[in-house]
Amino acid sequence: MADSENQLDRYRRQARFAPLGEAGQQKLAAGRVLICGCGALGCVVADSLVRSGVGFVRLVDRDFVDLDNLHRQVLFDESDAISQLPKSVAASQRLSCVNSDVEIEPVVTDVNAGNIRRLADDVDLIIDGTDNFETRYLINDLAIATEKPWLFAGCVGAEGQTLAIVPGETPCLSCIMPEPPPAAAQPTCESAGVLNPIVNVIASLQAIEALKLLSGNRDQLNPAMTFVDLWQNQIRSINISTSRSEDCPTCGRRELAWLEGGRGAAITRLCGRNSVQISATSEEDVDLTALAKKLGQIGRVTANGFLVRLEVDEYQLTVFADGRTIVGGTDDEAVARTVHAKYVGG
Repeated sequence: MADSENQLDRYRRQARFAPLGEAGQQKLAAGRVLICGCGALGCVVADSLVRSGVGFVRLVDRDFVDLDNLHRQVLFDESDAISQLPKSVAASQRLSCVNSDVEIEPVVTDVNAGNIRRLADDVDLIIDGTDNFETRYLINDLAIATEKPWLFAGCVGAEGQTLAIVPGETPCLSCIMPEPPPAAAQPTCESAGVLNPIVNVIASLQAIEALKLLSGNRDQLNPAMTFVDLWQNQIRSINISTSRSEDCPTCGRRELAWLEGGRGAAITRLCGRNSVQISATSEEDVDLTALAKKLGQIGRVTANGFLVRLEVDEYQLTVFADGRTIVGGTDDEAVARTVHAKYVGG
């Protein structure tokens, strides 16, 4: 840990920004953040907050680094993809070299109704770095239940949007979108592609809102939902303050179906991956060594301390220690279940 003089020197140009100042910088140092998803958005936000001196950052991600992540996920390099490192672990290793004074906690798991309370229990702010609406509605439920602010965002193609949600003060996600958009109607990184500049812009907008919240400058939060289209050279802000509804099922009537496990799938298509995630059916960790030995009799197996990967026929099955499996080579949920049952077991 650096001494106080070195700390002041590290952040001196940041603290000279009068609205932040040394008092705001000290509040940042005491701030605690949960970033759900360490892909494109999560990488940029995490990098910005760690460099800014936010005291504690918990990085949660269910996936591992792949080569096609590298054009937009700025905390990873080719060695991470070759090593098949979990994203949260690779990101933590990189960020620890950037700022050793920040406590960074990597968690390799899927954010779900069973663990989100524990993951968010000791943080001040939740940041959306996910690629699916199920997790966003779950975060929204948790935020309403705990009165913790969160920052929504999404990107695809050259477009993105972001919004700061403060329970009791602003509309929640359900006020604006009572139901998730139909999956078939949602463009994905696979169908529409994604350019890295839009990621950097949207994540930077998330990061500045995070700095405002954590430094005690809540009154400076952007009250609008911001839309950016870099290809069409458009930036729009829509004031959604009047969208807050006392009859909203979530923040009005406090019906927290996503948090209570009444909604949400145990199987998830992964954006842009031609892959399907199958959630664990048990809370017990998997013996990866024993599993690697078993699967080694079936096909080509590679493993590290976090996962085991089986390559067989046209499929790749990646099993994590928490029991989740990502079946690559198909986006058909029925096929993924069949392949999983055949090689890994029910």
